[in-house]
Amino acid sequence: MSDIISSELQESASQHAYFMKKALMMGEKALETGETPVGCILVYDNKIVGSGMNDTNKSMNGTRHAEFIAIEEMLQTYPRSALRSTDLYVTVEPCVMCASALRQYRIRKVYFGCGNERFGGTGSILSLHSDLSLDPPYPVHGGLFHKEAIMLLRRFYIQENEKAPKPRPKKHRELKTDFDREAPLTSPAP
Repeated sequence: MSDIISSELQESASQHAYFMKKALMMGEKALETGETPVGCILVYDNKIVGSGMNDTNKSMNGTRHAEFIAIEEMLQTYPRSALRSTDLYVTVEPCVMCASALRQYRIRKVYFGCGNERFGGTGSILSLHSDLSLDPPYPVHGGLFHKEAIMLLRRFYIQENEKAPKPRPKKHRELKTDFDREAPLTSPAP
């Protein structure tokens, strides 16, 4: 882990390692239940106060991400204002939806394992955590146990997804490449 995290995190590397390992354990649980293996831990006052794993496949609800589940758990005991002093550890970079919610909740810091090249909201695709036109920004530290996080995802995606829609045959499709070269490229102004 020391090769991956920045020097400012070196002082408390063992603490970050402990919490990331807990998030990875939640990701492992998700994998065992057939979910996308994303695990999340919320830490307030150096204690784990919320944990979650993806539940989108089982619940058939696309919003049941690990971050939301962990926040729900925390809010059963703590007021929403406690999130301002809470750090989030998650195995995969928060998606755009989660990154935006974390901003609105005013989470203190986010630590993640691997990037999310398809839906990442904290740097891979968008940088919602640092957009100055939104709520106060939050710092993000990625790359903690990234190899382990990637391996969890690989173990999931090598499996068959029984709930995935059946691919449609492409036999009768054709690519239409003709277009009117005389047509204007833009609509005329009103």
